[in-house]
Amino acid sequence: MKAVMLLSGGIDSSTLLYYLLDKGYEVYALTFLYGQRHSKEVESAEKIAEAAKVTHLRVDISTIHDLISYGALTGDEEVPKAFYSEDVQRRTIVPNRNMILLSIAAGYAVKVGAGEVYYAAHLSDYSIYPDCRKEFVKALDTAVYLANIWTPVEVKAPFVDMSKADIVRLGLKLGVPYELTWSCYEGRERPCLRCGTCLERTEAFLINRVKDPLLSDDEWDEAVRIYEEMRTKNESKSD
Repeated sequence: MKAVMLLSGGIDSSTLLYYLLDKGYEVYALTFLYGQRHSKEVESAEKIAEAAKVTHLRVDISTIHDLISYGALTGDEEVPKAFYSEDVQRRTIVPNRNMILLSIAAGYAVKVGAGEVYYAAHLSDYSIYPDCRKEFVKALDTAVYLANIWTPVEVKAPFVDMSKADIVRLGLKLGVPYELTWSCYEGRERPCLRCGTCLERTEAFLINRVKDPLLSDDEWDEAVRIYEEMRTKNESKSD
């Protein structure tokens, strides 16, 4: 069995890679440069793919940047320091990103003879990112099938009903090297620990009662402190 997947270098896609390998797939991983504000995740994707010994392509479509530069990840807006559940996180939407990347992946799947394309959309993304919802997966799967009807390709998102904590729990069982992954929206040497994806990452490891292996002991203590502080503030706003 062959499968093409989107590998960003974060927790979700890295877990998806090991999930597919555990299922017996021959994996072809694609990592895209589309004009994001830093390349830390891309570097992590290369390390993950190397550790997993899979075919990996770094695909540069950065000339698309001017067409989709918008918000905090590809535009000029500041990265919000808040939980994903808050409306401010809509600043992190990259217009039509998954539609673009999955369409390219589907074409690559036809070339290599893979019948399935995977990406790591999950339940925690639902409220903010429309292209991570079941409805989108179903619609794009239909469109990709119709576009390649002589060489059918399916679009799948097996984590769509799973939370980040569920994904980490699965990844820990599969032996995913989370110390090689990167989640932070900031492109600094070390994670900021305050952006939405850092907070979500801290929460996922906390729920699983495991220290984030990417962080030093001191960084983990600080991550937990920041998470609890911001969670308390967020809950007080809701009261």
